Amino acid sequence: MLTFVLGGGGARGAFQVGAVQALIEAGYRPQLLVGTSVGALNAAFLAVHGVDADGIAALRRAWQSAAQEDLLAARRAWLAAQALLQREDRRYYERMRQFCIHHGLSPDLHFGQIAQVRLIVVATDLNHGQPVLFGASPFDNVLDALLASAALPPWILPIEAGERLLTDGGFVSNLPIEPALRQGASEIIALDVSDMHSAGPEARGAIALFVKAAVTASARQRDLEMALAAARGVPVRHLELVGERPTAAWDFSHAAAQMDEGYAIAQQAIAGWRQEEEQARSRQTPSPLLQQLQQWLKVAARRGR
Repeated sequence: MLTFVLGGGGARGAFQVGAVQALIEAGYRPQLLVGTSVGALNAAFLAVHGVDADGIAALRRAWQSAAQEDLLAARRAWLAAQALLQREDRRYYERMRQFCIHHGLSPDLHFGQIAQVRLIVVATDLNHGQPVLFGASPFDNVLDALLASAALPPWILPIEAGERLLTDGGFVSNLPIEPALRQGASEIIALDVSDMHSAGPEARGAIALFVKAAVTASARQRDLEMALAAARGVPVRHLELVGERPTAAWDFSHAAAQMDEGYAIAQQAIAGWRQEEEQARSRQTPSPLLQQLQQWLKVAARRGR
């Protein structure tokens, strides 16, 4: 089962839009979409609007709107202070919720109502220290799952849901390869928008330190999940979607350029994959001289009977 795995990375999720477009144009059609954080949002938009040209067009419009609305404000220090004082600012939660509804994700939509492709959304349950895979049950609510998976502090604080305390899925699986394996993926294309240099080596301060620590932990988790896939014999094509310049996770102003960059990166990768496949086929196919010799030996064997 071909699976697209879409990782988290905030505003850098725009790269995934162009990459998926290139993959679709090249004939890759996933049966399963697994996403974390912004990757979950992208995956859900495609699942609802179609993993095709129309779905990509709808997703591009959503990203253009996100750039105009500045979904995640850059006032991180102020938001962090509010969170420490336990003063939850629900504006960003409501802004994200209304953004999703405006772009076609109905509050009443359940995973079982999505017919074209299976969708899995990964969130983190802080109370139990484990991932939550929304969509494993057809009765899970899609919008609730997305808001949990994208609940990235300090913008959106963890969400209480019964005994669970749900937050961004990137804390347990930022490039959700292992969750895809659990759902039966037999071939994976992983769209990775994490960026080790997003904070910059010269960046200092508590927020920069947090970003660097989170990215380091995410990279370690990704490597372990890729190793698990290799151990199970599941091929993973890892697309690193990193632009020419570092982009902060909250900066949506470069979305248009990033979508084009993602398209170009994926096109180049696809060309490389096809070259590798052609080389593999040529190694398996005997040369014309060998084919002629094999044919002669078959004829000689028949005559000798």
